[in-house]
Parts: sequence; structure tokens; C-alpha cells
Amino acid sequence: MKWIVGVLVALVSLTACAQTPAFEELADGSCNSVEKRLVQEHISGQITALSKEDWKSAYSYAAPGFRKAVSIDQFTFIIGTQYQMLINNQGVEFGLCDIANKDINQVVSVTSENEIFELSYSLSFDGQALGIESASTILTDAQTTI
Repeated sequence: MKWIVGVLVALVSLTACAQTPAFEELADGSCNSVEKRLVQEHISGQITALSKEDWKSAYSYAAPGFRKAVSIDQFTFIIGTQYQMLINNQGVEFGLCDIANKDINQVVSVTSENEIFELSYSLSFDGQALGIESASTILTDAQTTI
């Protein structure tokens, strides 16, 4: 049993440290493959939590500054009224990922109720972990219906 606990502690420690080297220097330009993978995993984690309506878990993916400014009740209200497509999503695809002025931006296509919604996610890295600062709908001429 002690061995299992030791392995779990080691894995958690390694996972927590895994983000640090990838984001030590946020150079402007396209995300590299490691940055892209970590950003996609982070956003996917929040979207999965939202689809389960696990508000506490979904909120934990937000950046510390966001959590200071927006309570979990406000977060739940905003998602429920403006981002139903994330709760009812039928699939997610990731587009461009780039870095500008230490801000990480990821384009995400979300399929919900036979429509495709384009979102732009803004993330930050505080030296310890990624955090979602915002997600905004990218306005197009017309939503794509599938």
C-alpha cells in the first residue's frame, strides 16, 4: 500500500512539474507541439467538467486572477446563460494556437445541437500552471449548421 501511495505522489509531482519547462519562455509565435498539447489538455479538462456540470472542477481550470474577480456562482451563471454550447457539446476540435505578449490563444470549434461554434480561448501561465483567462465567441457571417 505504501508503494502505491508513493507512486501516486511521484506521478502527481511529475505531472505538476511537466508544465513548467514547456512554458518557461513564452516566445511570440505559434505554440510548439508540447505547448499545444498542454493547452489542449487544459481546455479539454474544463470542457469535460462543464459537460458534466461539475462546476467546481470546471472553475478550477480558470486562471487565479479570473477566480479572484469572478466567484464560482458568477462563473456558473455566465456558463449557463452564454456558453450552453460547452455544456451540450457533441465534440471539440482545436485550431490555431499562438502566443503573443505572454498570452496564449487557442481557437476551438465546438459542435453543439448541430451547429459549430468558434471560440477563442485566452490562457496564462503563472510559473506553476496554465489558467483560462477567458473564452469568447468568434463572430462569423453565419454559424455553420451540420
